Amino acid sequence: MKTLIALFFTSLFAISANADEGMWIPSLIHKYNITDMQQKGLRLSAEDLYSINHSSLKDAIVIFGRGCTADLVSDQGLLLTNHHCGFGRVQAHSTIEHDYLTDGFWAMSKEEELPNPGLTVTFLVYMEDVTDRIMGEINDQMTEKERTEKIKEISKTIIEEATEDNHYEAVVKPVFQGNQYFLYVQEIYKDIRLVGAPPSAIGKFGGDTDNWMWPRHTGDFSVFRIYANKDNEPAEYAEENVPYEPKKHFTVSLKGVAEGDFTMVYGYPYTTTEYLPSYAVELTTKVLYPERIKIRQKKLDIIGAAMNSDPEIRIQYASKQAGISNAWKKWIGVIKGLDRLQAVQKKQDLEADFQSWADHYEDGKYKNTLSEYKQLIENMQPLSYWTDYFFEAIWRMDITRFAARFRDLGDVDEDDLNEELEKLKKRTSGFFKDYNQPTDKKIFIAMMQMFYEGVEKDRLPDIFETIQKKFKNDFTAYGDWVYEKSFLVSEQQTMNFLDAYKPSKFKKLEKDPAYMVMNSFIKYYRANIAGLINELRDTRDSLNRIYMAGLMDFQPEKLFYPDANATLRVTYGLVKDYLPRDAVQYDYQTTLEGIMQKDDPDIYDYDVPDRLKELYQSKAYGRYGKDDRMNVCFIATNHTTGGNSGSPVLNADGHLIGLNFDRDWEGTMSDIMYDPEMCRNISLDIRYCLFIIDEFAGAGHLVDEMTIAE
Repeated sequence: MKTLIALFFTSLFAISANADEGMWIPSLIHKYNITDMQQKGLRLSAEDLYSINHSSLKDAIVIFGRGCTADLVSDQGLLLTNHHCGFGRVQAHSTIEHDYLTDGFWAMSKEEELPNPGLTVTFLVYMEDVTDRIMGEINDQMTEKERTEKIKEISKTIIEEATEDNHYEAVVKPVFQGNQYFLYVQEIYKDIRLVGAPPSAIGKFGGDTDNWMWPRHTGDFSVFRIYANKDNEPAEYAEENVPYEPKKHFTVSLKGVAEGDFTMVYGYPYTTTEYLPSYAVELTTKVLYPERIKIRQKKLDIIGAAMNSDPEIRIQYASKQAGISNAWKKWIGVIKGLDRLQAVQKKQDLEADFQSWADHYEDGKYKNTLSEYKQLIENMQPLSYWTDYFFEAIWRMDITRFAARFRDLGDVDEDDLNEELEKLKKRTSGFFKDYNQPTDKKIFIAMMQMFYEGVEKDRLPDIFETIQKKFKNDFTAYGDWVYEKSFLVSEQQTMNFLDAYKPSKFKKLEKDPAYMVMNSFIKYYRANIAGLINELRDTRDSLNRIYMAGLMDFQPEKLFYPDANATLRVTYGLVKDYLPRDAVQYDYQTTLEGIMQKDDPDIYDYDVPDRLKELYQSKAYGRYGKDDRMNVCFIATNHTTGGNSGSPVLNADGHLIGLNFDRDWEGTMSDIMYDPEMCRNISLDIRYCLFIIDEFAGAGHLVDEMTIAE
């Protein structure tokens, strides 16, 4: 078995990469990519990028929170990430009196830096290929359940060994759909403080209109700092903690970029699905995505109107709106991009060739893989449709998620009751800080009606019987009743309930109208959907693994890269323009001139701050501008996805030249199919970032911490 695995992966990486597509495993760069990278312009060795023996670039990169990347830029733990990655933290610190979203925030000393409970950053200590160890105990006679349980058992042992007698954490993750496995050993820091953020008029310039678009003029960055205990180790927040001293931090380059320059993005891409069969792509883009788009559009319409009516609601719902809008717009772009590429047809053509080959390969090893996958997708479609409606329309409403937090009260031990009540009180205070009842009620009415109209009538939870019998399917009347009778829509009433709570009062909770809605959906999901769809997903995972192995056997000359799975990856390419449509060519960079051209004081997302206008008019760009021009953003051919937000964009010397923050709309389908002609990652030019920090905000002391290459 071990010999076969070794031969399999030797042939897998036998050919050098020759395209900008791909998200590569750093520990394997020295074997499979370094020659191609150096031919494209890289002036570093593979050991400079990733090393387990000495500090390397990977030591200057962290997972920021739960879904972004951040970059160390000083020997005092200073971090740069995207504004949209830090947006929730800036919003949490904002009030009407201190509106940091509108005005920005800058700590002029370390004492002014703001703590962020629950925020963490995660370092990769090392990664290790553990495929042989896991696959050596797997055989073809195992059922899928037996195989999964055995992998969990071996992984647990591997993790325990890696974390014994240290403060590290670890995880084992599959790549190539479970044909290979890696151990990731991590160090997690828990005292992360907000240092600075530009006003949203800079950090979110263009708002939802410009999101996923090029040309772009968004100053998408925020600044944080890692704190540690006196031994430089992770510690919970404490005043006596000190700035973290990193093993490595990036040199920041002021040299800028030119077309054709080598660039590299080093970060934590979240998820891609490049090897999906056509049946899955068709289900996603023809059935599931259109319904998700419709649901989110309705929410955005309601929230947008509310935000425009009241500055307090704008603050409360700013982060929520951004989260809803981000995927909504992306999905629209994905559908357009895949349709333009004729992705389904291309995959069907590949599958036809694969099937012809599989019909005569090794006693029919892969002969039935695609037919079984087709049947699987047909079985999954109604369940996936229901699940998408549930999670998009119902579960992602504020009131249902809030009500769900109270379910544990029915099972909590008496010894733990006080602790659980205190936890719920804290969550209640946090929830209502960013809650507007009239807005939430409008969303509730709209989502309940959309669910009723969207799913099959024989798949409705029993709460809809109440709506039909008592309210004649008048969802407005039903919504009015829920929000009049539920104590969970009022902070004071909820706190009163918690203050007086004892186990006998759980019945009152069960009769609360908002709780009843949540409970009805959860019960239906668990009884009728979850088990079936989990079984089908297990079958899907098995078929994905088999099909992936089959593709590799079918195309032994092709260099495959693993799908993203929220682990550290390297992607590389060149600074390059593109032609999005007939007679239109987009330059590879934008400037402050473009911001002034978009200026519109009547539109929140385009209202350029007066201070920025003054700097533009006087061309007071300090050392960050060139030839009376202030560059803002640039594009390149690096293959990126969600999670790469905040990733360092590095030049041929490994110096920081930008912060990755987006993709062009024409290239959003790159999670499923990459198009070298259209796919571009969008990055903030680091010079604009430093210009805003220093010249605009007057926080030059932060730049003084950095190592600058002029």
